[in-house]
Amino acid sequence: MQFIKDYIETHKDRFMNELFGLLRIPSISSLSENKPDMQRAAEYWRDAILAAGADKAEIFQTSGNPITYGEKIIDPSLPTVLVYAHMDVMPVDPIDLWKTPPFEPVIKDGKIWGRGADDDKGQGYMHAKAFELLLKSGKLPVNVKFMIEGEEEIGSPNMGAWCEQYKDMLKADIILVSDTSMIASDIPSITVGLRGLAYLEVEVTGPNRDLHSGLFGGAVANPINVLSKMIASLHNDQNQITIPGFYDDVQLVSKEEREAMAQAPFNLDNYKKALNIDTVWGEEGYTTIERTGIRPTLDVCGIWGGYTGEGAKTVLPSKAYAKISMRLVPNQDYRVISKLFEDHFKKIAPPYVQVKVTDLHGGQGYVAPIEMPAYKAAEKAYLQIYGKKPIPTRSGGSIPIISTFEQVLGTKTLLMGFGLESDAIHSPNENYPVDHFYRGIETICHFYLEYAKEMSKK
Repeated sequence: MQFIKDYIETHKDRFMNELFGLLRIPSISSLSENKPDMQRAAEYWRDAILAAGADKAEIFQTSGNPITYGEKIIDPSLPTVLVYAHMDVMPVDPIDLWKTPPFEPVIKDGKIWGRGADDDKGQGYMHAKAFELLLKSGKLPVNVKFMIEGEEEIGSPNMGAWCEQYKDMLKADIILVSDTSMIASDIPSITVGLRGLAYLEVEVTGPNRDLHSGLFGGAVANPINVLSKMIASLHNDQNQITIPGFYDDVQLVSKEEREAMAQAPFNLDNYKKALNIDTVWGEEGYTTIERTGIRPTLDVCGIWGGYTGEGAKTVLPSKAYAKISMRLVPNQDYRVISKLFEDHFKKIAPPYVQVKVTDLHGGQGYVAPIEMPAYKAAEKAYLQIYGKKPIPTRSGGSIPIISTFEQVLGTKTLLMGFGLESDAIHSPNENYPVDHFYRGIETICHFYLEYAKEMSKK
């Protein structure tokens, strides 16, 4: 619709400047020294929602980081869309790999560069601007609520309790999220499945202090060596996970759905080239798309111990550590999997070390039905902007709070993502295409208009 295009064209510079203001805030939720920045980000979102035309917007404090809530109720009898996004971002390490400062956003080569450019400030802020556009054009056809949290990147530890406390305030017909990706810039997709997550830290202790590697090496077990062997044993030669019971609740995907997934455009050679690898790796019997969408995984996200500074220090360390991420599929309960992992890891530990396993965070997987009115509305919205229907996909990533929303609020979530695999989220040089930002706003506007039509049919 022309009025949408015209509004974006008129205000696009302001939209980008506002986004840059948000991107400049180093709202890293996992670092305690950045806690004041979380409050700044919450205030920025509150002011943005109010400026866009909300009836009210306020900041709710939790035992961790704040949550910003706002709403515009144009008619209680109309459908309500609850927008979810997160204001927190990942740490920027290793900082020396960044080509531009992570919290000094710039536009280069048609992309916005900076931490949070995609995940999730860039994608989240599209919703504030789509809301503003429709409201100030007199075209907003539904009620809109916003909940912007500050702990998504650390597992949303306080979001569930907050939703329980304010579930009457959060009543809605659909939850709308942009925190996922598209297959390609010209191939839209809607994420209909997310994997769950179990994230743990393991600590292996050998001697009661660091020892001289010459005097004690060969006589006392090295915890780093032991930990490495234990981790290596967690996969067999078929790259399957060896934890007893790990696959017991895995929901097998039908032959028909696997065939449908195979229709999604995917070039293995381009995939390998983009990652600068000679070949892919994974569970035997499954394609790359299937391995990252419908199969569970176990990966080491970090491993350390001993001396890692400059030069040499001949030390046999007392302790070794690793962080373990397990991506889970629907029907796998992250709490059950975490316990299976802990029991197994302690069982395979040799008698000359002690093992401690600590749960860090986790969440359940999620599957959305494609028959719901919100999906049909999104399908039509993408079709109008991109000229083709979006492909339903299952993401390899996890947004643990999404399943919590359904459990606590009883509301389904629609995942309208506009990111790309090349956006390097969670990595140095995170970026987001400029045209995706503006086309995302346009598509979200069309979603609202189509959703009102779909809901009127009920």
